[in-house]
Amino acid sequence: MSLVVVGSLAYDAVETPHGKVDRMLGGSCTYVSVAASFFSPVSIVGVVGDDFAEEDVQLLQGRGIDVEGVERVPGKTFFWSGVYSEDMNERTTLATDLNVFADFQPKLPASYKTKPYLFLGNIQPQLQKDVRRQMNGVRLAGGDTMNLWIEQTREPLLDTIKDWDFLLINDGEARMLSGEHNIKKTARAILEMGPKTLIIKRGEYGALLFHDDDVFSAPGYLLDSLHDPTGAGDCFAGGFMGYLSSRNVDLNDPAADRKELSRAVIYGSVMGSFCCERFGVERFRSLTRAEIDNRFQEFKSLTDF
Repeated sequence: MSLVVVGSLAYDAVETPHGKVDRMLGGSCTYVSVAASFFSPVSIVGVVGDDFAEEDVQLLQGRGIDVEGVERVPGKTFFWSGVYSEDMNERTTLATDLNVFADFQPKLPASYKTKPYLFLGNIQPQLQKDVRRQMNGVRLAGGDTMNLWIEQTREPLLDTIKDWDFLLINDGEARMLSGEHNIKKTARAILEMGPKTLIIKRGEYGALLFHDDDVFSAPGYLLDSLHDPTGAGDCFAGGFMGYLSSRNVDLNDPAADRKELSRAVIYGSVMGSFCCERFGVERFRSLTRAEIDNRFQEFKSLTDF
C-alpha cells in the first residue's frame, strides 16, 4: 500500500556531547518519510525555500519517496538549532526560524488524495484537519502533536483528533492533553477524545500502545553509543506507519490482528534506535532491511521469557 506524510522539511544545527553539526537535513516530514520508506511507498507534502539543496532532494528520491507534493517557494527553509545536555535527556532550543514554513498551506496533488494511509506531522491542528478532509477513502489516518498546540489551540486540536484512528504523542504531552498524571488514566482520557489507538513515546524507556482494552509495552533499545536523538520520535512514527501500510492493516476492521499493532510499535522502536546512532538522517544512508529485521529479532529476545 502507500503512505502520505505531511509535515516540515527543515535544516537543523545540533550540538551533542558527541559533536556538532551546523546544518543537516531534518524536519518531521523528512524523518517520518525516510524511516517509513524501508517498508512502504511514501509520498510527502511540505514546503522548502530556494536554499533547499538538490542533494537533499536526491536523498529523498533515492529512498523512492515521491516529492511531487513538496512546494518550493522564495525564501529560506525552516531552520532549528539546539544543544543537548550531557546525558541527552534534555535539550535547549537556540533558534527556531519558521521562514517559508510560517505560511505553509498543504497542497495535495490529485494522485495523493486516494492513497490509503496518512500521517499528519506536527503542524497546526486546523491544517491537519484540512488535509484529512482532502483525503478520499483513507483507511488509516492519524498523527502527532506538541505542547504548543495543546496549550494554545486546545479546542481546534480536540476537534481534529476526534476523527483520527491513532494519536502518537510523548508522555509529557499526553499528561498535558489529558490533565491526568497516572499513565493509565491518561490513556483512557485521550481514547475518550476520539482516537481508536494511542501510542505514548517514553524516550529511552520505550513506548506504550493502548487500543480498546489492550495494552502493549515495548522496551527502549540499549545503544552502545547515542550520538543524536533528534528525529528519533519521528522515525518511530515512520517505522510504525510504514509497517502498518506494508501489511495493509485497517484498525476499523474488528478482525484486524492486534499483534500487527504490537509489531508496528517494535518496528517503530527499531527505526528510532537507528536514528540515534548518527547525526540527522545519516544512519539511513547505509541502513539495510536486513539490519532492521535483525534488530527486530533483538527486540524479541529482549522481551522473551
